[in-house]
Amino acid sequence: MRWTGADLAFVCALTVAAAALYAFYSCLRLARFRAGAYDLVIFDQAIRSYARLQPPVSMLKGVHNGFGPGFCVLGDHWSPALALLAPLYRIHDGPATLLVAQAVLLALSIPFVWAYAFRASSAVTAGRRVAHPVAVAYALSWPIIEAVAFDFHEVAFVPLLTAAMLERHRAGHRRAALLAGLALLLVKEDMGLLLAGFGLFLLTRRGDRITGALLVAGGAAATLVATGILIPHFGGRADYYWAYWTLGPDLPRAVVRAVTRPGDVAALLADPPLKLRTLVLTLAPVLFTAALSPLGLALLPPLVERMLASTYPNWWTPRYHYTAFVVAVVFAAGADGALRAASRSPGRAGVLLRGWALLALAVAFALVPFFSFGALFTPGFYVETARTRAAGRAVAAVPDGALVEAADSLAAALSPRTRTLLWDRTPRGAPWVAADVGARAFPFGSVHAQVARVEALRERGYRVVFREAGYVVLTRP
Repeated sequence: MRWTGADLAFVCALTVAAAALYAFYSCLRLARFRAGAYDLVIFDQAIRSYARLQPPVSMLKGVHNGFGPGFCVLGDHWSPALALLAPLYRIHDGPATLLVAQAVLLALSIPFVWAYAFRASSAVTAGRRVAHPVAVAYALSWPIIEAVAFDFHEVAFVPLLTAAMLERHRAGHRRAALLAGLALLLVKEDMGLLLAGFGLFLLTRRGDRITGALLVAGGAAATLVATGILIPHFGGRADYYWAYWTLGPDLPRAVVRAVTRPGDVAALLADPPLKLRTLVLTLAPVLFTAALSPLGLALLPPLVERMLASTYPNWWTPRYHYTAFVVAVVFAAGADGALRAASRSPGRAGVLLRGWALLALAVAFALVPFFSFGALFTPGFYVETARTRAAGRAVAAVPDGALVEAADSLAAALSPRTRTLLWDRTPRGAPWVAADVGARAFPFGSVHAQVARVEALRERGYRVVFREAGYVVLTRP
């Protein structure tokens, strides 16, 4: 079965609609001062530097995390692919550019997931009746939604490249698949693990085993080189994101313990229980059929990386963007696994596969209210409140070009026209401070601590030039 012009029109319309929805959601959050300095302003500052043909420096990240104001974000994560977005800042210089770019990149993965499902289901003449609902389910899947909701991250590139790699391999275009996979290595330092996972899948296929072995070894090596050599070269630390202290203080000792005491590894995968919940939710959008496909092996390295962590609780939760790194694999493996299960009943394979696709679509719709897009169904998401208007006036009180310590919710609005630092618990001595004492702001633990911080500034000689609805702007002579 081949797709028709109507099929292509469907997937194009879905892609455009998804990009518009993603961009609308994230840009409205930005306009309502719900976007944060971490990590939107970090990326905004870095890509603005790229646009000026300079190293990708984020002063906010460097100062807050103790690396210094000239910190290059390649020393935080190995993500040179972000430089591809720099030309967009010649069109519009600001965080909204990143949010729209991310929306488009995430939506562009939809046609590849659709094509993969179409090719897989055509084996039992199901074709479009499987691919269409699967594509919609993918577009509304909670990992994609959570990536959109958590401002901007380098994950924006991953579903597209991963889906292209899997679809091109399914279509028999091995070279194109390999190129897409290798491009992942420019997105983030641990994408070598995802590539190694794809290599594990290829080891199960006769004719691909040499390539698979090379990808397993090469992917693991690429991650080690990025974390151990490239990131330190650009001013970071190889152990900065080491999160496996339960297993050992470094990789060699953690590997030795994992090999000699596998029971500890198994226990850590379920401690705390939230990890198991996240794993269940990861496979739930495809009704767990990804576990029936050899392609599911590609999920193992990146998921083990997250679930073995004993620190960084954000890695375990279904919130944030982390599951979007593997969402394309989940749907491709899910489609392949459903095909394998349906093929056991040759006379009913097409019906079973179509039923699976419709159930996956139903699950996607059912989960929407429980994740970030549930806010779209609440009037409060859209309204401009007195506090929102006050935030706009607080931002306007800070002059262009000023060095300003900005509260987490105000930093993104100030980043395009000021030298923005994060207002935190450490006095930075900036001539301007845009504070928030109306709601708890990252990284403070309480509003009381924020109020105390403002009072300390006043005792140091800062004077208040704006105060409204919990926002306070101060300056010093």
